[in-house]
Amino acid sequence: MDSNTSFAQGQLRAIVERIERLEEEKKALADDIKEVYGEAKANGFDTKTLRKVVMLRKKDRSEREEEEAMLDLYMNALGMISSHAE
Repeated sequence: MDSNTSFAQGQLRAIVERIERLEEEKKALADDIKEVYGEAKANGFDTKTLRKVVMLRKKDRSEREEEEAMLDLYMNALGMISSHAE
C-alpha cells in the first residue's frame, strides 16, 4: 500500500468518525429538545403551537407575512374563511 492510499484511508476514517460523533451529538440535542417540549407540556403549554412559534421565529417578518397571505388566499379559495366582514 503506498503512502497516498494510506493517507486517503486515514482521511476517510477521520471524516467518518467526525460524522459519527456529530450524529451522536445531534441525537443528544434532539433528546434535549424533546425533554424541553415535555417540560412545556407538563406546564400546560400546547407543544404543537410552541413548535409553530419556534419555526416562525426562524423566519423574517416579510417571509412570515408572505406565508400568511398565501395561507389566507388558499383558505379563502376553499371557502374556509369569509372574504368579507359579515
